[in-house]
Amino acid sequence: MRQRLHPLTPLLKGAKLVAFAVVAISWRGLSDLGPLHWLAVMGAILVVAVLVSAVVWLVTGYEVVGRELRVYEGLISRRTRTIPLERVQAIDVVRPLLARVFGLAELRLEVIGASKTEAPLAYLTVAGAATLRSRLIGLSTGVPHAAADDTAVAFSVDNRRLLRAQLLTPQALAVPVGLVFVTWQATLDPTWTLIGAASTITAFLGVFQVPVRRVLDEWGFTIGTDITALRVRQGLLNKRNQTVPPRRVQGLRVTWPLLWRSPGWARARIDVAGYAGHGEEQLRAGTLVPVAPTAETLTVAATVLGAAVHATVTAPPLDAAALPVTAPPRRARWLAPLAWSRIGVAVTDTLVAVREGVLTRELVAVPLVRVQSVRVTQGPLQRALDLATVHVDTAGGLHAVARHRATTDAYALADLLASRSRSARRAATHPKVSLAKPSTPRPATIPATTPADQLPPPAPLPPASSPPAGPTTAPAAVPPPARPPAGPPAGPGEVPPLPDRSPAGPPTGPAAAPTPPDRRPADPPPGPAAAPPAA
Repeated sequence: MRQRLHPLTPLLKGAKLVAFAVVAISWRGLSDLGPLHWLAVMGAILVVAVLVSAVVWLVTGYEVVGRELRVYEGLISRRTRTIPLERVQAIDVVRPLLARVFGLAELRLEVIGASKTEAPLAYLTVAGAATLRSRLIGLSTGVPHAAADDTAVAFSVDNRRLLRAQLLTPQALAVPVGLVFVTWQATLDPTWTLIGAASTITAFLGVFQVPVRRVLDEWGFTIGTDITALRVRQGLLNKRNQTVPPRRVQGLRVTWPLLWRSPGWARARIDVAGYAGHGEEQLRAGTLVPVAPTAETLTVAATVLGAAVHATVTAPPLDAAALPVTAPPRRARWLAPLAWSRIGVAVTDTLVAVREGVLTRELVAVPLVRVQSVRVTQGPLQRALDLATVHVDTAGGLHAVARHRATTDAYALADLLASRSRSARRAATHPKVSLAKPSTPRPATIPATTPADQLPPPAPLPPASSPPAGPTTAPAAVPPPARPPAGPPAGPGEVPPLPDRSPAGPPTGPAAAPTPPDRRPADPPPGPAAAPPAA
């Protein structure tokens, strides 16, 4: 049944339009119009905005039909948007400051491949938004969504550490330097105009707004888990409740900024496909750990990475920082003289991890089941040094890049990643088949003991199944071929031999007669036209 948004929606949207009008007119308009005329203009804008919002509210509705969310809108040109719930990557409940005054919330659906938020339902009651979110997540995942009381807290940020961490950012440290410069300029030239003072204050606010915004957005940050999804709560003025199913996580990045390495802090972010291309929204929505000690950050990252790989929050953690990585060859120092010792890549059956960075160190981990494509690129300087770069692309904005590998190693690594990503997708699509296979441990394809200049050479291909040129031997004298393990090939160039589908006995020659089913030839025939001995 079609439902409407909250009746106070036109008033809240009209107030937002008035706020935009105030910013557009600015204080110069107040001085030109005068207080009474300015208030009259603002009142007229408010009335028009509320009337327009009321008309939009009357023709807007939504309903859940099967496994789809349908949103109806438009007055003159009617439009119906149908959103398959299988494409939903995350569902957020956002409570702006003005909506919190009236006890309302906004429901946002992030859909893969969309350039913006699909079907933002603003505004609903807080209880109504939570109920609708639980229903949509249950239909999307096939598992009933747990209540908020059943959420187990996995991480909670220390707000005092969050304040200290934002003070140790380049933007915050630039403010005292700017104050010293402005004071020095004022001492040299004490004649200040209103425009100069306003420009200076605007510049300081523009520089300092990044750490202030992060404090406001990440205040009280908490991440919890239930039986179906990861739940993130954050925000001081604007409250945000984010729900992300584990299989929607495309990758993970752990960062160690230069000024945070002395106190031993790090931060982590996840990449969700639905948030790609949002700019500031992506920066705000992808936070996993705003700031925490390195050990705690890696613990949370390992827990979320294990849930992303196995598509369940109860999966064992995967510590990407503990994987052995291999460095590029020594000739890569000509292209990255400072970062050469920090570049490395590691590959397992489930994920690929890349580390790099000098001033700001990073670790990027991507589950192989989320890999969309693997590319090998080579610039002119890399061709001169016989180097190449391997790109691992996902559906989101985060990509793992193994830079400055030897050319032969790069193509071998690309083949390996393509093969193992296919195997990971098959195992995720057919879990029963993967459980039937023997679970033998597989070493990393690029072990830490491998020299940096070359990978192990690919294994030779098996010989083609063609009849021999000379006389053949008896079938009983041919040993059965050794069968490889049940899993995918363990090396970049290994190809498992095809199953033996040849006849029971090889032909003895062009004109040889077939052997009766209950007889076996004694010895090979002396010539190509000889018939087998009579019974």
